Amino acid sequence: MPTTAAPPPTTPPRFATARLDALPLDPAYAEEMAAVLADPALYGFTGGEPPAPAALRVRYERQCAGSPDPGERWWNWVLRVRAAGDGEAGGEAGGELVGYVQATVRGSRAEIAWVVGTPWQGRGYASEAARGLAAHLASAGGVRELVAHIHPDHAASAAVALAAGLGPTGQWEDGERRWAASVTPPPVP
Repeated sequence: MPTTAAPPPTTPPRFATARLDALPLDPAYAEEMAAVLADPALYGFTGGEPPAPAALRVRYERQCAGSPDPGERWWNWVLRVRAAGDGEAGGEAGGELVGYVQATVRGSRAEIAWVVGTPWQGRGYASEAARGLAAHLASAGGVRELVAHIHPDHAASAAVALAAGLGPTGQWEDGERRWAASVTPPPVP
């Protein structure tokens, strides 16, 4: 008997990786996230500038309200390093926000993105979060296709996409290469 995937929930369910908790976005995170996103170097490939806390709060309120298109879900999570003694393997100081992941879900397709603040880069958090996001979207969100757009000179972001199972395509949009992957849901026990 064929089955169809249930539509994804409006609010993104939280998920966790070995070292990170992905918490659904809330405007209350704006001040802490403004500090995470404060380095102008983060915007070298994407453009823009570091957001002020008040502007970030307004953006988060808009994102939490959801897409005006009922067929589209805006799922956004902040990434918190799990505190030492709370299951974190590395014993690093934890409990702080380090970045975010997001997915625009339309049917069984999700366009994903990730950002980890400069002080936390080079620790594997972005790859871990992107892999966790891909698995989470396949199991909890009914997603079967992942897409990301990456600047051709952004080697670190390309490495994250590869770690999440995406591969480069021959398609381009606004100067960025389209990366894609098919994902399969985990087996039913």
